[in-house]
Amino acid sequence: MGNLKFKRVLIKLSGEALAGDGKFGIDPETVAGVCTEIAELADMGLEIALVIGGGNIFRGISSSAKGMDRSSADYMGMMATVMNAVAVQDQLEKLGHPTRVLSAITMQEVCEPYIRRRAERHLEKGRIVICAAGTGNPFFTTDTAAALRGMELKCQAIIKATKVDGVYDKDPVTNDDAVMFKSLSFIEVLQKNLRVMDSTAISLCMENNVPILVCNLFKGDVRKVILGEDVGTIVHGG
Repeated sequence: MGNLKFKRVLIKLSGEALAGDGKFGIDPETVAGVCTEIAELADMGLEIALVIGGGNIFRGISSSAKGMDRSSADYMGMMATVMNAVAVQDQLEKLGHPTRVLSAITMQEVCEPYIRRRAERHLEKGRIVICAAGTGNPFFTTDTAAALRGMELKCQAIIKATKVDGVYDKDPVTNDDAVMFKSLSFIEVLQKNLRVMDSTAISLCMENNVPILVCNLFKGDVRKVILGEDVGTIVHGG
C-alpha cells in the first residue's frame, strides 16, 4: 500500500472500450483483460470506484440528433451503462473480487440503488463499486457522472482510461502530427476546448481541486499512474 500514489480513485471507462475491435456490443475477451488490470490494482490495496459509459450499446446524444426525444434517448443510454456494469461485475467476481453495482435508476432485481454512504461503506470493505446509470438524469453525460461520484466518494483522483495515451491537441488517430500534452490546467482545457471530459465534469473537478489523469487503458498505464509514474496527461488546478 505504501508505494501507491492514491488510496481511492474513480476510474472512468468508455463503453466503446468494452467492444474490443468491434463497433458494437460487449467483447468478453476485452472485458476480461480490462478486469484483470482492475483486479490487480485492487490486490495492491487501492479502493476503486468505476463509472462506465454505454456507447458500445446505445448513445443517447447520437440518437437524439437523429430525431429521438433527448430525454428518452438519455434514459436508454443510462440503461446501457447498467448492462456494461453487470458484465464487468461478473468478470471481476470471477477473478475473486467482490463487486457491487449501484445504479442511479432503481433496478432492485439487478443491482443496488446508488446511496452515497452505502457506496463508501463498500469501498471501505474492499469491494469494487461500479456506479451505473449516470447521474439518473437526462442531459448529463457519464463524464459528469464520473466527476460527481468522484466528489461524493472522496476520491483523490479521476482516472480517465481511454484508447489513446493522453490528451492531444488534435485527434491522434487521424492526425500523425498530433502533439500530446503532459500537463494542463482546468482553465486551459476549457479555453482550448480539448475533449478530455465535458465542461460540466471539468468544472466540477476544478471547483473541488480533484485532478484528472488521462491514460491508455490497454498498455498497463492505469497501473503506472497509480504507482506515480510519469505517463499520460494530468489535468489539475495549477
